Amino acid sequence: MLDEKDRSILRELQQNARISSEELGEKVGVSRSSAQRRVQILRETGAIDKEIAVVSTKHADATMTFIVEVELERERVDLLDEFRRSMLKLEEVQQCYYVTGHTDFILIVLAQDMVSYERFTRRVFTENPNIRRFHTNVVVDQVKVGLSVLM
Repeated sequence: MLDEKDRSILRELQQNARISSEELGEKVGVSRSSAQRRVQILRETGAIDKEIAVVSTKHADATMTFIVEVELERERVDLLDEFRRSMLKLEEVQQCYYVTGHTDFILIVLAQDMVSYERFTRRVFTENPNIRRFHTNVVVDQVKVGLSVLM
């Protein structure tokens, strides 16, 4: 169970995972060694899932972002699982959500340009007999992008 110090540590780490143990301890009101121990425990217990570098799309090959709604033809468990597994393998798919409502999945997809996105849609959606339809929204401006979890 997380206490308030652990929650404070997680809030700080979500903003800067490279913060020193000394600075982290100062910000949350614990010693450097206590901050180190708590972070280690948070890693070991899975409270910290992974620590990654977030790369700006301005410096990447894939500079276009698409929000894609996917509706499946059939929602049998095996077909849902197959679709999930296929999404996990695709480098272009940054996020995949199984949702309620008029669509089955919402994807966040990155592509280099419209031509590469069209190749992606042909390969992934058009050639899949279980895709009833998909609808694409092209992101014009990334107003806010984040992965922080409320603590």
